[in-house]
Amino acid sequence: MTNRLEVLEDWAAGLLGQLEPASRNKLARSLGQAIRRSQQQRIIAQRNPDGSKYVPRKQRNLRGKPGRVKREIKMFQKLRTASFLKVQSDGNAISVGFTGRIARIARVHQYGLMDRAERGAPDVKYESRGALGFTDVDIVLIRDKLLDCLASNN
Repeated sequence: MTNRLEVLEDWAAGLLGQLEPASRNKLARSLGQAIRRSQQQRIIAQRNPDGSKYVPRKQRNLRGKPGRVKREIKMFQKLRTASFLKVQSDGNAISVGFTGRIARIARVHQYGLMDRAERGAPDVKYESRGALGFTDVDIVLIRDKLLDCLASNN
């Protein structure tokens, strides 16, 4: 995957050098937003970047009201919103990620680290759930956006 990103970067570097700074900034902003939408859709589908499903949450055996229908709650419902999943871009770089306290929570899940669910609770080992990452579809999306921008500028 990283090899394909490096090839895409090498291919696009010369072409992007020909663009004016304002055009590069506009392209970077639109690419960042497209990547964020792609990441959000993957999080909604509960999929890792490699296409596998997220490891399900551990089920706690809590007594509830009799006859209550339990429904499965999807993970990362708030993390995928634009207020938490931030895009930062300029003419040279694009970054899509989490900031602040949310970044720590996302990092624990991304890499499967140990953390406490709340203050004073014991440490728990979380399963690895890739909230962020590139898929083959993302690379094609980036390439197509670059080509569209370069075609419209010429």
